Amino acid sequence: MVDLLTFGFMQRALTASVIIGALCSIIGVFVVLRGLSFIGAGTSHAAFAGVTFGYLTGVSPLGMAVLFGLGTVWVIHGLYQRGVMKLDVSIGIFYTFTMALAILFLGLMGTYNAEVYGFLFGSVLSVTAEDLSVMGWLASGVLALVLLFYKEFHFITFDQAMAEATGIAAGRFFFLLLNLIALTVVVSLKTVGALLVFAMIVIPAASAYQLGRTMLGMMGYAVAFGVGSAVGGVLLSYRFDLPSGATIVLLATALFFVAAALSPKRRVRAIVARP
Repeated sequence: MVDLLTFGFMQRALTASVIIGALCSIIGVFVVLRGLSFIGAGTSHAAFAGVTFGYLTGVSPLGMAVLFGLGTVWVIHGLYQRGVMKLDVSIGIFYTFTMALAILFLGLMGTYNAEVYGFLFGSVLSVTAEDLSVMGWLASGVLALVLLFYKEFHFITFDQAMAEATGIAAGRFFFLLLNLIALTVVVSLKTVGALLVFAMIVIPAASAYQLGRTMLGMMGYAVAFGVGSAVGGVLLSYRFDLPSGATIVLLATALFFVAAALSPKRRVRAIVARP
């Protein structure tokens, strides 16, 4: 195992796993508590459509992923703010629309492109030094904004109406949070893939919810679950020649069931339910 860590590709894969595991978990706490789980699926498909469009046109796939991901969030939020339709309905529409675009762009390519499918299913072992650099900068920016506006995000997560009443620009911070979710999805595409990235946003945070009593405590648990499942998944996928993205998510799911079984909240509910 020690010899394995001397390989450059494995060092990059593990570093990327730590970044993604921590970032997805922290953002995931807001997503789970705010009831925005479906937004991860919608933006991941939009970002993948951007990747396929980038490869089709010869433009930066990552740049197009950012553009499509953020653009989708802006349209969804705009429709929600204007009362055109509910947030979940808008997400559902763009979830299917952007996936259809991605399939269309794949068809227009005419040839199989392994790099594109790496973004769909995840390929953490193929992360390059350039990928890692971009990942690090984007993740640092997202985490810096979370730290800077933690109090506002905390407030709107639990009671957006009350936050608005106290003078906080709740609508603007909610829009910023949606943008941070979209950027988190883009950062994670290469590692776990468009089909599974929203699972890494939701599952570690859901596991942490079983154990944490405060938001900060929940974030600590979420990071431990996220990083542990990401790093463990990479090592298992290499050892047994398994798909990396799927292995990471399956390990995260297994940890969720462990957390649920050990949850003090579950024990309290069981005591209360007794006659």
